[in-house]
Amino acid sequence: MAPDAAARPTRAELRLAAREESRTQRRGAAKAATRTALLRVALPSVAALGVAAAAAVTVRGEADQHAQAAGRTARTAVDAQGNPNSPDNPADGGAEAAKTAARQAVAAGDPAQASRGDARQPLAGAQPADAQGTPGAQPSAEPVKPKVVMPVARHGLGELFGEAGTHWANRHTGIDFPVDGGSEVMAVTDGTIRTQWNPSYGYMTVLKMPDGTEAWYCHLRAYKVRKGPVKQGDVIAFVGSSGNSTGPHLHFEIRPAGSGPVDPLPWFLSNGLDPR
Repeated sequence: MAPDAAARPTRAELRLAAREESRTQRRGAAKAATRTALLRVALPSVAALGVAAAAAVTVRGEADQHAQAAGRTARTAVDAQGNPNSPDNPADGGAEAAKTAARQAVAAGDPAQASRGDARQPLAGAQPADAQGTPGAQPSAEPVKPKVVMPVARHGLGELFGEAGTHWANRHTGIDFPVDGGSEVMAVTDGTIRTQWNPSYGYMTVLKMPDGTEAWYCHLRAYKVRKGPVKQGDVIAFVGSSGNSTGPHLHFEIRPAGSGPVDPLPWFLSNGLDPR
């Protein structure tokens, strides 16, 4: 056999090589077809995603606009409720409109605005603060003291103003309180005290009030305050029977400024006290 004939491939080898080449070409063509199919599917998908993203942005923008509008509605309703002079605050619907607007704000995605509106709504069944230590309670007012007080602790009168009798040169110039000797005598109101002796009135105390009216306390046993300022209800002397007297009692007179004695009973009554 010639050397070049031995180097040439046989028919069997040529057929095998042709098969391998054909198989390789088919594999390459299949891969190319697969890539082409994938690209055909992928490109529309990318486009669809882009459209969906754009639509989502648009919807979100519209939702934000609706939320802001709802928030403004809630604020308007709440402001109208808090302002009694607002034309948007009718007496029968302002509170309900504010509640509805607040709920709309929550539904629209603006809970901060709705919370601010709800905060102004009173809780159902809430009670106003009372005077039992709860917030906002007002302290109870102290009882107002009467303008004057009794000159002695016990009510009841003996001789009245203007009566006639053998014990007086003229008419009786005051009222008598028949109380025990040594009983405390009080200042009927604020004023200034002076004391003196009088043959008819005995030991007496004169209380001058701020308006110039004088109260005379007569037939005393002793003084507790001889002169100076006193307060309403202060003990100033003690009941006795000095001077022209038939027994222990307090003779009490009222003398307006620049005037003689007047009936003390109407004076007491006009100041809210009845000494009888």
